[in-house]
Amino acid sequence: MQDKLETPHFNSEAEEAEWWDQQESALADALEAATASGTLSSGTAARRAKTPTTTIRLDPADIARARSQAEHCGLRYQTYLKMLIHQELQNREASPAERASKESK
Repeated sequence: MQDKLETPHFNSEAEEAEWWDQQESALADALEAATASGTLSSGTAARRAKTPTTTIRLDPADIARARSQAEHCGLRYQTYLKMLIHQELQNREASPAERASKESK
């Protein structure tokens, strides 16, 4: 396996899930190799990359809704909120025709 796993752009969640399923063996091998060599580290890639932290104040009811929806998806609520923000930012950059196509799905 290469030193850094390059993740491609995905057109759908199903396409992304299939790609990660195909990487399972390579990821397991990399994890075992890092454990054996003592180079295994903790923290997410985002944390290691020093992405900036942003603090926002949210209504407690919105946080409760996010927690519930995230749990249904099997995610942490912060990850779920980050995903929602990312998707909406991408959606707003899309052309009107692309937005209409996405919204009709």
